[in-house]
Amino acid sequence: MPRVLIDYLGMVFYFWSNEFGGKSLEPIHVHISHGKPVENATKIWIKPDGCLEVANNNSRLTAKELAKALEYIDANKNDIIAQWYQYFGI
Repeated sequence: MPRVLIDYLGMVFYFWSNEFGGKSLEPIHVHISHGKPVENATKIWIKPDGCLEVANNNSRLTAKELAKALEYIDANKNDIIAQWYQYFGI
């Protein structure tokens, strides 16, 4: 499971390597959790139009943390998208 960004404000940003079986029904997305990757973490979609959408907040990030995470993802979404395509070989 690659980390797509460095730790930011105690949160780690990553995607799971076993999520993509050649075809994904979900948009490109990152998971966010506190400290270390966990299953069923907060998931943020990067939609094809570049907009971000909170798919879930299972990590229970506070509103402030979620806002900071979205800001961080938005500022780095081009790198995230490039890493997604490179990692999953698409």
